[in-house]
Amino acid sequence: MMRFSKIIFTFSAALFLLTACGKSDEQSSQLSENSVSGHMELEYADQFSVDYLENGCSLIETGGEKFLLIPENSGEIEIPDGIVPLYQPLENLYVASSASVDLFDGIDSLDSVKFVSTDRDDWSLPSVKNAMDNGEIIYAGKYRAPDFELLVDEKCGIAIENTMIYHNPDIKEQLEELGIPVIVDHSSYETHPLGRMEWIKLYGLILEKSDEADKFFDDKIALFNSVSSADIQGSDRKTAAFFYVSSSGYINVRRPGDYISKMIELAGGEYIIKSEENSEESAVSTMNMQPEAFYEAAKDADILIYNSTVDGSYDSVDQLIEKCALLEDFKAVQNGNVWCTEQNMFQQTTGAVDMICDINSIINEIAADRTTYLYRLE
Repeated sequence: MMRFSKIIFTFSAALFLLTACGKSDEQSSQLSENSVSGHMELEYADQFSVDYLENGCSLIETGGEKFLLIPENSGEIEIPDGIVPLYQPLENLYVASSASVDLFDGIDSLDSVKFVSTDRDDWSLPSVKNAMDNGEIIYAGKYRAPDFELLVDEKCGIAIENTMIYHNPDIKEQLEELGIPVIVDHSSYETHPLGRMEWIKLYGLILEKSDEADKFFDDKIALFNSVSSADIQGSDRKTAAFFYVSSSGYINVRRPGDYISKMIELAGGEYIIKSEENSEESAVSTMNMQPEAFYEAAKDADILIYNSTVDGSYDSVDQLIEKCALLEDFKAVQNGNVWCTEQNMFQQTTGAVDMICDINSIINEIAADRTTYLYRLE
C-alpha cells in the first residue's frame, strides 16, 4: 500500500526539471553520472527498462510511464512529478495479467500474488488452482470491474494489468486514486518470443528476487541455445501451420512474424502461412481465413498444430475433419503429423523455451506422442 509519510528524495536537478516539463524521452539520457550506477541487462525484451541509481533505488520505465522502486528503510526521499513511487516490500499483489502470474510462479513468488482477475475454473495452471482452492489467491473480479473495496480492505500493494486496461482507463485511474499503483505489463508487445519471458527479471526486481529471476532466465536460455545451435537437417526446413477452426467455420491462424510463428522458426521450421501484412506492424496477432484459402496455403505443410485453448482439446484427427472436411487431404493429416496444444500453453509464459524444444523435436522426428505442450492426434 502506498505510504503517506512525507518523502524527500535528492534527485538530480536535470531529472527533476525534465520530468516537470514532461520530456520523458530525454530523461534517462540527461541523468548525471552520479545518479545512475548501472542498467538492467536485457537480451530480448525491449518494452521495459531499468536504471539502477546510486542511492539504491531503481528507475523503471514501461509503456511511457516511470516508477521509482524504493527499498525499505531508504530514508526520506522526494518524488519528482510524473514518477510513481513503489515502496518495497510490495505485498498482496493484484495480477490482472494472467500471463504474468506464471512469471511470479517461476521465481517461487505465488505467495506475493493475493488477487487475480481470472476465475478459478479458467486457469490451466495447477499451482494457481491449488492456491485458489486454499484461499491463498482470491478472485477479485475482471480487470474491467475489480472489487475495489476488497483490494483496499486487504491492503493491495500494487496492480499488474495487461494492456487491455487501456480500454478502461477509468479503472486504472480509480485504482491509483485509491493509492494502488498500477504497472501495465507490455510483454505482449515484445517481438521476440523470449522477450515475454524476460519480464521475469522486472518482477524479480520488484519482489527483491533478482538472483532467482536471473538464474531462471539464464537456465532457460542455456536450454534454448542448445536447441538453436543444433544442426537443423540441412537447408530443407520443415513447414508448419498453427491454427484452429472457429465456430463460424473460418480458420484462425497466427500472422507471419507473430511470436508463435517465430517459435516455429526458432525451432528450425518454417511457418507456411504467408501474408502481405506482418504482425509486427499490426496490433492483431491472428487472422481469419476461408477454409479454401487455408487449404491452398497450408495443404502441403509437413506439420499441423491445432490450438486447443479456444474450443477445447481433441482426441483424434477425425474430430478435426468433422469441423473442416478439407483437412482430410492435407499432407500432415495423411502422414500422421497433426499435433494439438495443451490447455496451459498461453498461460504458462515461462514455457516459451520448452515449446520451442517441443517443436524442434517434432521437426527432427524425435518427439514422443506427447511432449510438454503438444500431443499427437491419432
